[in-house]
Amino acid sequence: MAAGDSVKHGNFTFTETSIEGVLVVDVKAYGDERGYFAETYKRPDFVAGGIDAEFVQDNQSSSTKGVLRGLHFQIEHPQSKLVRVVSGEVFDVAVDLRPGSATYGAWEGVVLSAKNRRQFFVPRGFAHGFLVLSDVAEFCYKCDDVYHPNDEGGLAWDDPEIGVAWPIAQDMELVLSDKDKVHPGLSGLA
Repeated sequence: MAAGDSVKHGNFTFTETSIEGVLVVDVKAYGDERGYFAETYKRPDFVAGGIDAEFVQDNQSSSTKGVLRGLHFQIEHPQSKLVRVVSGEVFDVAVDLRPGSATYGAWEGVVLSAKNRRQFFVPRGFAHGFLVLSDVAEFCYKCDDVYHPNDEGGLAWDDPEIGVAWPIAQDMELVLSDKDKVHPGLSGLA
């Protein structure tokens, strides 16, 4: 697939982004007056759609408006992630850190929300982060390796070399962890 190309498998539509391997997954929902039902993951459909990760850990976080988490990665134990939002809205970002990649240092971002039920697949070798756009957001993600706390890496969220266009509203107060305030830029990773 090329950027913008889509393929449908089951209740999922997989769309290639401008960075090879980074996919947007749209989920079909079935609704009526009672609400809706949607599959969020079905391995055979995901494999057919280009995502062959064996997920071994699920995580969930809750954050308030203006919280920016990231950009994070695991150094020796990289993880693929399938991310989604079950309440609220975030701007989710993946930055290519794969050595030798034609898109090294490039980023891709997408709005994920409970309303659009969209998912974002971030392959191994990427830094990942998100900014909460709603008052509160519940963020869920699957990983294909367990978290190793002594293997954390980080990249400056505001590195001008990368130039992520975070949708920071004028009245938004950013909230970052102490660690996220001091990560190096892309040139500091080498």
